Amino acid sequence: MGHGGDVIDELVTDHGEVAELFGRIEALPPGEKRRKLFADQVTMELVRHSVAEEEYLYPAVRAHVAGGDALADREIEDHSEAEQIMKDLEGRDAGDAEFDRLVARLTTEVRAHIADEEENLFPRLRAACPPERLDELGDKVRRAKKLAPTRPHPAAPDKPPANKMLVPGLGLVDRLRDALSGRGKEG
Repeated sequence: MGHGGDVIDELVTDHGEVAELFGRIEALPPGEKRRKLFADQVTMELVRHSVAEEEYLYPAVRAHVAGGDALADREIEDHSEAEQIMKDLEGRDAGDAEFDRLVARLTTEVRAHIADEEENLFPRLRAACPPERLDELGDKVRRAKKLAPTRPHPAAPDKPPANKMLVPGLGLVDRLRDALSGRGKEG
């Protein structure tokens, strides 16, 4: 979280971290307790990443890329689907059979979303957006991830300006809950 570089470099690095966490989950046998730890870490990273994309990346896509509204809408829809899966996963233990089904579904959804962004959306944005704007967006995305929620909130708004008003409060509450519960940390 917070790697440096322009917005595309920042988000591609996030994608790599999420892929690594999925690999850790897949390397463990079903029912292994650490699968839940890694699933919580994936959720925390994905929620922060998604919030930052919705606040800054997709408005830039709408403004700079031909057909950007449709692209951004599709990406936001992908986020909504993944967020609902993460919400369903939140209350499951690693030993729950539904846990494995939800993790597999989330992994498939997120990997497809990542591939689409990296192969389609990011190259189009890089070609259409001035480099200094991409750098500025990278800084904004890094700041947004620090304040973003760490838990899925499927009912929360996903488009500006409403998302920008609610995110800091949700993020604070989520980080307090995580600190009190030890969520996402090896115990």
